[in-house]
Amino acid sequence: MRILAIESSCDETAASVLSANKNQKPKILSNVISSQIAIHAQYGGVIPEIAAREHVLNIIPVIAAALANAKTKPSQLDAIAVTKGPGLITSLISGMETARTLAYAWNKPLLGLNHIEGHIYAAFLNLKRKVQFPAIVLTVSGGHTLLAVMKEHGELKIIGDTRDDAAGEAFDKGAKMLGLPYPGGPAVSRAALSYLSQFSEKPKETLGFPRPMLNSGDFDFSFSGLKTSLLYKLQADKNWAKKIEQYCYEYEEAIFDILIGKTLKAAKKYQAKSIIVSGGVSASSRLRKQFLDKSKIANSKLGVYFPEMSYTTDNAAMIASAAYFRLSRNTKVKPWQKEKVELNLSL
Repeated sequence: MRILAIESSCDETAASVLSANKNQKPKILSNVISSQIAIHAQYGGVIPEIAAREHVLNIIPVIAAALANAKTKPSQLDAIAVTKGPGLITSLISGMETARTLAYAWNKPLLGLNHIEGHIYAAFLNLKRKVQFPAIVLTVSGGHTLLAVMKEHGELKIIGDTRDDAAGEAFDKGAKMLGLPYPGGPAVSRAALSYLSQFSEKPKETLGFPRPMLNSGDFDFSFSGLKTSLLYKLQADKNWAKKIEQYCYEYEEAIFDILIGKTLKAAKKYQAKSIIVSGGVSASSRLRKQFLDKSKIANSKLGVYFPEMSYTTDNAAMIASAAYFRLSRNTKVKPWQKEKVELNLSL
């Protein structure tokens, strides 16, 4: 089986080719990403109209590069997968219409995949140990922060979502208030690590950032109050510019405490055997370490899984992975018997 996947939900134009043979794990043959970070950085965030125009320019060359890198001809493909949402509408249209056109021209089945499903299945690429179900899934990125229970492949139930800003958005807007560059998450993380390096043990927090909804009794998130708290503290502190690293550290700690605290509570309630953490924010080395340390304290048997670093931010390999597992759930026929696989061609 070979799948061409296309991702264009925000400001990355991406294409990937996945290969899977009988009794073998799926293998990513190519993963090409054209990033627009340099373009949007000057505005401090993504401008949808600009992102859409860039997708139009880049999508065909990116797909061509993905096929070339994978040494794959269109005739060798068994299916095409594309992100159908959520995301920026004008960006999604570029990927969806391109995928529809290629599926028609090449006479290939077409699958529309959920972007969040893609982030989740990024963690299933190159697994060194099998995920035990049920699993609690935390997807945390610039546009999404949600918790879900995954009972099995294809059985996913959302149990918590963000009521306002996503965690990644809180990082981006917090970084902007602190005068740091876009994207904000990596900039805040670097400053926080620099601050930590000055201490032999964990420093005390003195700025007093809140942990909104940490003890709300449900699994929803809210980061707008934390963002407002940062704004008020900066307005009241005339010397904040000299303490940027401390602000970054304590602001990041507050976000991490909320993410980890809610996830571990969900794992306990639903008797999870595994935790999957995915999305752009999962690239943080500090978040990964804290998740591993605190989950071990909560339940030593709890497995914690993260995507490889190259699959944390938006990419097409994660969409290819989700498509593969979607096809693999066809119980009537094995997925590599392509002539018998029936797919819904509508998105």
